[in-house]
Amino acid sequence: MKPDDIDLINSASEIRKNARAPYSHFKVGAALLAADGRVFTGVNVESSSYGLTICAERIALGKALSEGADKFSKIAIVVDSKKLVPPCGACRQLLYDYAPELEVIISNGKGQSKKYKLIELFPEPFGMSFL
Repeated sequence: MKPDDIDLINSASEIRKNARAPYSHFKVGAALLAADGRVFTGVNVESSSYGLTICAERIALGKALSEGADKFSKIAIVVDSKKLVPPCGACRQLLYDYAPELEVIISNGKGQSKKYKLIELFPEPFGMSFL
């Protein structure tokens, strides 16, 4: 049985505890659902050289791809904030490259969540058609 939205939010929320955010203290958890039902999680990992920081969404996607998953239906992203926080631009690009039809669920861990299609968050993406 594939996980539902609440299961994905719970997975992202739980893994978020493992985030490494010693500089911003802004911990993020992500749970990516593959078409075959597997869930791949990730957390943000910060570096003192901020440009080397890796987002939770990209870690989840990297784990999934490295384990052979190649089709994805949705991702849940959880942060602990008052506002709902969408993925950054770099994450939107990489998610689009591998899952252009992805559903994105953002949650603040306080019972608030919202769903988007990735294309709503990234309306004019750069993709393979330009290469």
